[in-house]
Amino acid sequence: MTSLGVMPLASCVRQCTRSPGAQLGSYCRLHTSSISCTKDYYDVVVVGGGSAGITMGARMKRKVGAENVAIVEPSEKHYYQPLWTLVGAGAKRLPTSVRSTASVIPSGVKWIKSAVQGFEPDKNCIRISDNKKISYKYLIIALGIKLQYEKIKGLPEGFKYPKIGSNYSVHTVEKTWKAMQDFKRGNAIFTFPNTPVKCAGAPQKIMYLSEAYFQKTGKRAEANIIFNTSLGVIFGVKKYADALLEIIKNRNISVNYRQNLIEVRADKQEAVFENLDNPGETKVFQYEMLHVTPPMGPPDVLVNSPVADAAGWVDVDRETLQHTKYPNVFGIGDCTNLPTSKTVAARHSLEFLTKPYRWS
Repeated sequence: MTSLGVMPLASCVRQCTRSPGAQLGSYCRLHTSSISCTKDYYDVVVVGGGSAGITMGARMKRKVGAENVAIVEPSEKHYYQPLWTLVGAGAKRLPTSVRSTASVIPSGVKWIKSAVQGFEPDKNCIRISDNKKISYKYLIIALGIKLQYEKIKGLPEGFKYPKIGSNYSVHTVEKTWKAMQDFKRGNAIFTFPNTPVKCAGAPQKIMYLSEAYFQKTGKRAEANIIFNTSLGVIFGVKKYADALLEIIKNRNISVNYRQNLIEVRADKQEAVFENLDNPGETKVFQYEMLHVTPPMGPPDVLVNSPVADAAGWVDVDRETLQHTKYPNVFGIGDCTNLPTSKTVAARHSLEFLTKPYRWS
Protein backbone atom coordinates (compact mmCIF):
# COMPACT_ATOMS: atom_id res chain seq x y z
CA MET A 1 0.00 0.00 0.00
CA THR A 2 1.01 3.63 -0.20
CA SER A 3 3.15 5.33 2.40
CA LEU A 4 0.31 7.71 3.30
CA GLY A 5 0.59 8.47 6.99
CA VAL A 6 3.99 6.88 7.63
CA MET A 7 5.58 10.18 8.55
CA PRO A 8 2.79 11.15 10.99
CA LEU A 9 3.04 7.66 12.51
CA ALA A 10 6.78 7.92 13.00
CA SER A 11 6.50 11.50 14.22
CA CYS A 12 3.89 10.61 16.82
CA VAL A 13 5.86 7.65 18.17
CA ARG A 14 9.03 9.76 18.26
CA GLN A 15 7.31 12.56 20.19
CA CYS A 16 5.72 10.21 22.66
CA THR A 17 8.82 8.14 23.33
CA ARG A 18 10.94 11.23 23.85
CA SER A 19 8.46 12.73 26.32
CA PRO A 20 6.69 9.80 27.95
CA GLY A 21 5.45 11.88 30.84
CA ALA A 22 4.46 14.94 28.87
CA GLN A 23 0.90 16.04 28.36
CA LEU A 24 0.75 15.85 24.59
CA GLY A 25 -2.99 15.70 24.13
CA SER A 26 -5.21 12.93 22.82
CA TYR A 27 -3.15 12.55 19.64
CA CYS A 28 -0.33 10.79 21.49
CA ARG A 29 -1.88 9.82 24.83
CA LEU A 30 -1.29 6.20 25.79
CA HIS A 31 -4.22 3.88 26.28
CA THR A 32 -3.53 2.80 29.86
CA SER A 33 -5.00 0.21 32.13
CA SER A 34 -4.50 -0.78 35.74
CA ILE A 35 -3.94 -4.34 34.50
CA SER A 36 -0.73 -4.95 32.57
CA CYS A 37 0.73 -8.07 31.02
CA THR A 38 3.88 -9.66 32.29
CA LYS A 39 7.18 -9.40 30.41
CA ASP A 40 8.42 -9.64 27.66
CA TYR A 41 8.15 -5.87 27.20
CA TYR A 42 9.29 -3.55 24.39
CA ASP A 43 8.72 0.12 23.70
CA VAL A 44 7.58 -0.76 20.17
CA VAL A 45 6.24 -4.11 19.00
CA VAL A 46 5.70 -4.58 15.26
CA VAL A 47 3.39 -7.45 14.30
CA GLY A 48 4.24 -8.76 10.85
CA GLY A 49 7.53 -9.13 8.99
CA GLY A 50 6.52 -8.17 5.46
CA SER A 51 7.55 -5.02 3.61
CA ALA A 52 5.54 -2.75 5.90
CA GLY A 53 6.63 -4.43 9.14
CA ILE A 54 10.33 -4.54 8.29
CA THR A 55 10.23 -0.91 7.17
CA MET A 56 8.62 0.25 10.39
CA GLY A 57 10.96 -1.90 12.47
CA ALA A 58 13.91 -0.10 10.89
CA ARG A 59 12.33 3.33 11.39
CA MET A 60 11.52 2.63 15.03
CA LYS A 61 15.05 1.35 15.63
CA ARG A 62 16.33 4.78 14.63
CA LYS A 63 13.79 6.52 16.87
CA VAL A 64 13.91 4.50 20.09
CA GLY A 65 16.92 2.19 19.80
CA ALA A 66 17.14 -1.36 18.49
CA GLU A 67 16.97 -2.96 21.95
CA ASN A 68 13.54 -1.40 22.48
CA VAL A 69 11.95 -2.80 19.30
CA ALA A 70 10.60 -6.28 18.52
CA ILE A 71 9.16 -7.72 15.30
CA VAL A 72 6.76 -10.65 15.59
CA GLU A 73 6.91 -12.85 12.48
CA PRO A 74 6.65 -16.67 12.24
CA SER A 75 8.08 -17.25 8.76
CA GLU A 76 11.73 -18.17 8.16
CA LYS A 77 11.51 -16.67 4.66
CA HIS A 78 10.81 -13.12 3.52
CA TYR A 79 9.46 -12.70 -0.02
CA TYR A 80 9.55 -9.55 -2.13
CA GLN A 81 6.19 -10.27 -3.71
CA PRO A 82 6.08 -7.40 -6.27
CA LEU A 83 8.73 -9.35 -8.18
CA TRP A 84 6.36 -12.27 -8.69
CA THR A 85 4.73 -10.56 -11.67
CA LEU A 86 8.06 -10.92 -13.47
CA VAL A 87 8.55 -14.45 -12.12
CA GLY A 88 5.16 -15.44 -13.51
CA ALA A 89 6.13 -13.90 -16.85
CA GLY A 90 9.44 -15.77 -17.00
CA ALA A 91 11.54 -12.61 -16.73
CA LYS A 92 12.87 -13.36 -13.22
CA ARG A 93 13.50 -16.51 -11.22
CA LEU A 94 11.63 -17.22 -8.00
CA PRO A 95 14.77 -17.53 -5.81
CA THR A 96 15.62 -13.89 -6.57
CA SER A 97 12.50 -12.84 -4.64
CA VAL A 98 13.37 -14.55 -1.35
CA ARG A 99 15.65 -13.75 1.55
CA SER A 100 15.90 -15.28 4.99
CA THR A 101 13.82 -13.35 7.50
CA ALA A 102 16.86 -13.17 9.74
CA SER A 103 18.72 -11.25 7.03
CA VAL A 104 16.07 -8.52 6.70
CA ILE A 105 15.31 -7.97 10.38
CA PRO A 106 17.08 -4.69 11.30
CA SER A 107 20.25 -5.43 13.24
CA GLY A 108 19.75 -5.39 17.00
CA VAL A 109 15.96 -5.55 16.76
CA LYS A 110 14.45 -8.57 18.51
CA TRP A 111 12.88 -11.12 16.17
CA ILE A 112 10.11 -13.00 17.94
CA LYS A 113 9.61 -16.04 15.70
CA SER A 114 5.94 -16.66 16.39
CA ALA A 115 2.51 -15.89 15.02
CA VAL A 116 0.28 -13.48 16.89
CA GLN A 117 -2.71 -15.28 18.39
CA GLY A 118 -4.67 -12.34 19.75
CA PHE A 119 -4.75 -8.69 20.71
CA GLU A 120 -5.41 -7.24 24.16
CA PRO A 121 -5.10 -3.47 23.58
CA ASP A 122 -6.80 -2.65 26.88
CA LYS A 123 -3.84 -4.35 28.58
CA ASN A 124 -1.22 -3.12 26.12
CA CYS A 125 -0.17 -6.59 25.07
CA ILE A 126 -0.52 -9.28 22.42
CA ARG A 127 -0.72 -13.07 22.73
CA ILE A 128 1.62 -15.32 20.76
CA SER A 129 2.13 -19.09 20.70
CA ASP A 130 2.06 -21.09 23.93
CA ASN A 131 -0.23 -18.35 25.27
CA LYS A 132 2.79 -16.18 25.96
CA LYS A 133 2.12 -12.44 26.21
CA ILE A 134 4.26 -9.62 24.89
CA SER A 135 3.72 -6.17 26.40
CA TYR A 136 4.33 -2.93 24.58
CA LYS A 137 4.24 0.80 24.91
CA TYR A 138 3.37 1.14 21.23
CA LEU A 139 2.04 -1.45 18.82
CA ILE A 140 2.32 -1.34 15.02
CA ILE A 141 0.16 -3.89 13.18
CA ALA A 142 1.46 -4.87 9.73
CA LEU A 143 -0.09 -8.28 9.10
CA GLY A 144 -0.81 -7.94 5.40
CA ILE A 145 -3.76 -9.56 3.66
CA LYS A 146 -4.95 -13.16 3.47
CA LEU A 147 -5.31 -15.07 0.19
CA GLN A 148 -8.59 -16.98 -0.02
CA TYR A 149 -8.31 -19.39 -2.94
CA GLU A 150 -10.71 -21.72 -1.16
CA LYS A 151 -13.57 -19.30 -1.84
CA ILE A 152 -13.40 -20.41 -5.48
CA LYS A 153 -14.88 -23.87 -5.95
CA GLY A 154 -12.24 -26.26 -7.27
CA LEU A 155 -9.32 -24.35 -5.75
CA PRO A 156 -6.66 -24.62 -4.50
CA GLU A 157 -6.65 -28.30 -5.53
CA GLY A 158 -7.13 -27.26 -9.16
CA PHE A 159 -3.57 -25.98 -9.27
CA LYS A 160 -2.41 -29.59 -9.53
CA TYR A 161 -3.50 -29.43 -13.17
CA PRO A 162 -1.63 -27.67 -15.99
CA LYS A 163 -2.72 -24.48 -17.80
CA ILE A 164 -3.52 -22.62 -14.56
CA GLY A 165 -1.40 -20.39 -12.37
CA SER A 166 -1.47 -17.45 -9.98
CA ASN A 167 1.22 -14.86 -9.36
CA TYR A 168 -0.09 -14.23 -5.86
CA SER A 169 1.30 -17.38 -4.22
CA VAL A 170 4.83 -18.73 -3.96
CA HIS A 171 3.33 -22.16 -4.67
CA THR A 172 1.64 -21.19 -7.95
CA VAL A 173 3.58 -18.30 -9.49
CA GLU A 174 5.89 -20.55 -11.52
CA LYS A 175 2.84 -22.36 -12.90
CA THR A 176 1.86 -19.09 -14.60
CA TRP A 177 5.11 -19.09 -16.59
CA LYS A 178 4.63 -22.78 -17.45
CA ALA A 179 1.11 -22.05 -18.72
CA MET A 180 2.46 -19.20 -20.88
CA GLN A 181 5.13 -21.44 -22.35
CA ASP A 182 2.70 -24.31 -23.02
CA PHE A 183 0.05 -22.08 -24.60
CA LYS A 184 -0.88 -23.11 -28.16
CA ARG A 185 -4.24 -21.62 -29.12
CA GLY A 186 -7.49 -20.60 -27.47
CA ASN A 187 -8.56 -18.44 -24.54
CA ALA A 188 -6.01 -16.90 -22.19
CA ILE A 189 -8.14 -15.66 -19.28
CA PHE A 190 -7.09 -13.28 -16.51
CA THR A 191 -9.34 -12.63 -13.50
CA PHE A 192 -10.00 -9.94 -10.90
CA PRO A 193 -12.06 -10.93 -7.81
CA ASN A 194 -14.95 -9.28 -6.01
CA THR A 195 -12.87 -8.40 -2.92
CA PRO A 196 -10.08 -6.00 -1.99
CA VAL A 197 -6.80 -7.21 -3.48
CA LYS A 198 -3.16 -6.37 -2.96
CA CYS A 199 -1.64 -4.69 -5.99
CA ALA A 200 -4.78 -4.16 -8.06
CA GLY A 201 -2.65 -3.58 -11.14
CA ALA A 202 -0.95 -6.98 -11.00
CA PRO A 203 -3.79 -8.94 -12.70
CA GLN A 204 -3.43 -6.61 -15.70
CA LYS A 205 0.37 -6.57 -15.63
CA ILE A 206 0.61 -10.32 -16.20
CA MET A 207 -2.00 -10.05 -18.96
CA TYR A 208 0.03 -7.42 -20.87
CA LEU A 209 3.24 -9.38 -20.33
CA SER A 210 1.56 -12.55 -21.59
CA GLU A 211 0.30 -10.71 -24.67
CA ALA A 212 3.81 -9.43 -25.38
CA TYR A 213 5.23 -12.93 -24.93
CA PHE A 214 2.68 -14.39 -27.33
CA GLN A 215 3.64 -11.71 -29.84
CA LYS A 216 7.32 -12.55 -29.49
CA THR A 217 6.80 -16.30 -29.81
CA GLY A 218 4.40 -16.10 -32.77
CA LYS A 219 1.37 -17.31 -30.81
CA ARG A 220 -0.57 -14.05 -30.65
CA ALA A 221 -2.76 -14.73 -33.70
CA GLU A 222 -4.02 -17.91 -32.02
CA ALA A 223 -4.64 -16.29 -28.62
CA ASN A 224 -7.95 -14.80 -27.48
CA ILE A 225 -6.90 -12.71 -24.47
CA ILE A 226 -9.73 -12.07 -22.01
CA PHE A 227 -9.84 -9.98 -18.86
CA ASN A 228 -12.83 -10.94 -16.68
CA THR A 229 -13.12 -8.43 -13.86
CA SER A 230 -15.62 -8.07 -11.04
CA LEU A 231 -15.27 -4.30 -11.33
CA GLY A 232 -17.33 -2.00 -13.51
CA VAL A 233 -14.24 -0.18 -14.79
CA ILE A 234 -10.82 -1.24 -15.99
CA PHE A 235 -9.08 0.85 -13.31
CA GLY A 236 -10.27 3.01 -10.44
CA VAL A 237 -8.51 6.23 -11.50
CA LYS A 238 -10.04 7.68 -14.68
CA LYS A 239 -6.79 9.15 -16.00
CA TYR A 240 -5.15 5.74 -15.98
CA ALA A 241 -8.31 3.92 -16.99
CA ASP A 242 -8.50 5.97 -20.18
CA ALA A 243 -4.87 5.18 -21.01
CA LEU A 244 -5.34 1.48 -20.29
CA LEU A 245 -8.45 1.26 -22.45
CA GLU A 246 -6.41 2.57 -25.37
CA ILE A 247 -3.81 -0.12 -24.76
CA ILE A 248 -6.50 -2.78 -24.52
CA LYS A 249 -8.01 -1.61 -27.79
CA ASN A 250 -4.64 -1.50 -29.57
CA ARG A 251 -3.73 -4.99 -28.37
CA ASN A 252 -7.14 -6.47 -29.17
CA ILE A 253 -7.88 -7.64 -25.64
CA SER A 254 -11.46 -8.52 -24.63
CA VAL A 255 -12.78 -7.15 -21.32
CA ASN A 256 -15.88 -8.46 -19.55
CA TYR A 257 -17.00 -6.34 -16.60
CA ARG A 258 -18.80 -7.45 -13.44
CA GLN A 259 -17.73 -11.06 -13.96
CA ASN A 260 -16.55 -12.88 -10.82
CA LEU A 261 -14.75 -16.23 -10.89
CA ILE A 262 -16.68 -18.68 -8.70
CA GLU A 263 -15.49 -22.10 -9.88
CA VAL A 264 -12.58 -23.72 -11.70
CA ARG A 265 -13.03 -27.14 -13.32
CA ALA A 266 -9.36 -27.70 -13.92
CA ASP A 267 -9.76 -31.23 -15.25
CA LYS A 268 -11.93 -29.81 -18.07
CA GLN A 269 -10.09 -26.48 -18.40
CA GLU A 270 -13.29 -24.60 -17.60
CA ALA A 271 -13.76 -21.43 -15.56
CA VAL A 272 -17.19 -20.44 -14.28
CA PHE A 273 -18.03 -16.76 -13.76
CA GLU A 274 -21.03 -15.16 -12.08
CA ASN A 275 -22.61 -12.00 -13.45
CA LEU A 276 -22.59 -9.67 -10.44
CA ASP A 277 -25.29 -7.51 -12.01
CA ASN A 278 -27.57 -10.54 -12.18
CA PRO A 279 -26.65 -12.85 -9.27
CA GLY A 280 -27.11 -16.52 -10.05
CA GLU A 281 -26.44 -16.05 -13.74
CA THR A 282 -23.24 -17.85 -14.73
CA LYS A 283 -21.14 -18.35 -17.83
CA VAL A 284 -18.60 -21.06 -18.52
CA PHE A 285 -15.37 -20.18 -20.34
CA GLN A 286 -13.04 -22.76 -21.84
CA TYR A 287 -9.42 -21.84 -21.30
CA GLU A 288 -6.00 -22.74 -22.64
CA MET A 289 -4.41 -20.55 -19.97
CA LEU A 290 -5.95 -19.22 -16.76
CA HIS A 291 -4.40 -16.74 -14.36
CA VAL A 292 -6.32 -16.51 -11.08
CA THR A 293 -6.27 -13.50 -8.81
CA PRO A 294 -7.73 -14.96 -5.59
CA PRO A 295 -10.30 -13.38 -3.31
CA MET A 296 -8.59 -11.77 -0.33
CA GLY A 297 -9.53 -10.61 3.14
CA PRO A 298 -8.13 -9.62 6.52
CA PRO A 299 -6.01 -12.15 8.44
CA ASP A 300 -8.07 -14.41 10.68
CA VAL A 301 -6.49 -13.07 13.86
CA LEU A 302 -7.85 -9.60 13.11
CA VAL A 303 -11.43 -10.61 12.40
CA ASN A 304 -13.63 -9.82 15.42
CA SER A 305 -10.61 -8.52 17.32
CA PRO A 306 -10.69 -5.32 19.40
CA VAL A 307 -8.41 -3.52 16.92
CA ALA A 308 -10.52 -4.26 13.82
CA ASP A 309 -13.48 -2.56 12.22
CA ALA A 310 -16.66 -4.46 11.34
CA ALA A 311 -15.08 -5.83 8.16
CA GLY A 312 -11.98 -7.12 9.98
CA TRP A 313 -9.43 -4.49 8.92
CA VAL A 314 -7.33 -2.54 11.43
CA ASP A 315 -9.31 0.62 12.12
CA VAL A 316 -6.96 3.58 11.68
CA ASP A 317 -7.06 7.31 11.04
CA ARG A 318 -6.29 7.90 7.37
CA GLU A 319 -3.96 10.82 8.07
CA THR A 320 -1.85 9.38 10.89
CA LEU A 321 -2.32 5.57 10.77
CA GLN A 322 -3.18 5.85 14.48
CA HIS A 323 -5.91 3.54 15.73
CA THR A 324 -9.27 5.26 16.15
CA LYS A 325 -9.76 3.89 19.69
CA TYR A 326 -6.32 2.97 21.04
CA PRO A 327 -3.88 5.89 20.64
CA ASN A 328 -0.77 3.77 21.16
CA VAL A 329 -1.76 1.31 18.42
CA PHE A 330 -0.98 1.95 14.75
CA GLY A 331 -1.62 0.04 11.57
CA ILE A 332 0.24 0.03 8.28
CA GLY A 333 0.07 -1.90 5.05
CA ASP A 334 -2.60 -4.11 3.54
CA CYS A 335 -4.27 -5.03 6.85
CA THR A 336 -5.66 -1.52 7.43
CA ASN A 337 -8.93 0.05 6.35
CA LEU A 338 -7.25 2.96 4.57
CA PRO A 339 -8.96 4.06 1.33
CA THR A 340 -5.82 3.37 -0.72
CA SER A 341 -4.61 0.64 -3.05
CA LYS A 342 -3.20 -2.29 -1.13
CA THR A 343 0.27 -2.29 -2.64
CA VAL A 344 3.71 -1.03 -1.69
CA ALA A 345 3.89 0.45 -5.19
CA ALA A 346 0.66 2.45 -4.99
CA ARG A 347 2.45 5.75 -5.54
CA HIS A 348 4.62 4.60 -8.42
CA SER A 349 3.89 5.34 -12.08
CA LEU A 350 2.06 2.93 -14.36
CA GLU A 351 4.90 2.85 -16.89
CA PHE A 352 5.29 -0.88 -16.25
CA LEU A 353 1.68 -1.44 -17.33
CA THR A 354 2.10 0.39 -20.60
CA LYS A 355 5.57 -0.79 -21.65
CA PRO A 356 5.82 -4.59 -21.92
CA TYR A 357 8.93 -6.36 -20.74
CA ARG A 358 11.49 -7.16 -23.44
CA TRP A 359 12.58 -10.77 -23.22
CA SER A 360 16.21 -11.40 -24.16
